[in-house]
Amino acid sequence: MILHCDCNGFYASVECLLQPELKYVPMAVCGVPASRHGIILAKNELAKRFHIQTAETVWQAKRKCPELVLAAPHREEYQKYSRLVNQIYERFTDQVEPFGIDESWLDVTGSRALFGEGRQIADTIRNTVREELGLTISVGVSFNKIFAKLGSDYKKPDATTEITRENFRQIVWPLPVGALLYVGKSVQESLGRLSIRTIGQLANSDRRLIAGRLGKVGEMIHDYANGRDDSPVRPAGEHREVKSVGNGMTFRRDLLGLADIRLAALALSDSVAARLRAQGLKCRTVQATIRSPDFKTITRQKPLGHASFLADDLAKAAIELVQAGWDLRAPIRMLTITAGNLVPEEEGEQLSLFDRADPERTQKQERLERAMDQIRQRYGHGSIARAGALGNDLGIEDPEKQLPPPDGESEK
Repeated sequence: MILHCDCNGFYASVECLLQPELKYVPMAVCGVPASRHGIILAKNELAKRFHIQTAETVWQAKRKCPELVLAAPHREEYQKYSRLVNQIYERFTDQVEPFGIDESWLDVTGSRALFGEGRQIADTIRNTVREELGLTISVGVSFNKIFAKLGSDYKKPDATTEITRENFRQIVWPLPVGALLYVGKSVQESLGRLSIRTIGQLANSDRRLIAGRLGKVGEMIHDYANGRDDSPVRPAGEHREVKSVGNGMTFRRDLLGLADIRLAALALSDSVAARLRAQGLKCRTVQATIRSPDFKTITRQKPLGHASFLADDLAKAAIELVQAGWDLRAPIRMLTITAGNLVPEEEGEQLSLFDRADPERTQKQERLERAMDQIRQRYGHGSIARAGALGNDLGIEDPEKQLPPPDGESEK
């Protein structure tokens, strides 16, 4: 018995708690337009009546609703209320898996003797969150995680939807295929070329055909559409294998030319490398994702000559990827650097016979970057940075300090 709990308009709801007068006007939480984060992160129910959309630009939203009130985000408050909501969930089960800042799965299979069946537990949790925190949540109740999430999306706000083995064909199959978890835009387009537009059409399609077009992802989503998912709810504190470590940002202005690219790549690599060292990991591949002002996006990756957790090594590889895959005369709106193919740092020491890395230089750089780690641990991440990152007009003084992603759009 799995629940998926989703806080309704989370950022906007928290802002209305902080400023109660916002409850009575159409309002939206947005980033800072001067920092090029001028998009809608969340909106309240009154704003939804004007068809304000998450992730659309502020000017588009204002055109739909000139009287829209804009609120700046308060990241610390969102994290605080996220913890409080999850603490309520933990009263009902110790199997709580957060899925972004505003969503969580709960396995209540073993809780039914104490709190009743799934729908009853869901309604009790909804009432408790509303009464104690002033927030509303929607809850999906089902026999697997995928359908539980579909249930929480099915009816909002402040609602419970139960999807069972008996009724899922009536509830789930008419939904657009894009409603299914992990069916993104590109997968949806591939399925559309096969005339598959609903979850039911996917469920009743030839699994081998879908696998032939989409590989393992095709097999997975075909199973999901048919209700076949046995993935467990993993408690937040449970150790999980880290597959990759990355950081990206939209810059205050577009990157123009190699000097800007080098500065951005070094700042982002510095953040990624520090995370690798904190987890005792090195990477063998580096991936760069580049997005233009008109949202054209490309992703490229390359192997490193030797496993590394040094910012200079990651940045060098990322810059080479950008140079090879992008017209340097074209502006870059967003850059993401991701370290992949991770290995424990003690396993990453063996060098190729033909590796030309300078051991003395590597050791010196490692001592330097570990010294920076210690300073940041003591005085905060923004206490030390590369000189080139200081006073720049790109907004990269501290790439660790990013705005939260749009409500309901968190990285999952």
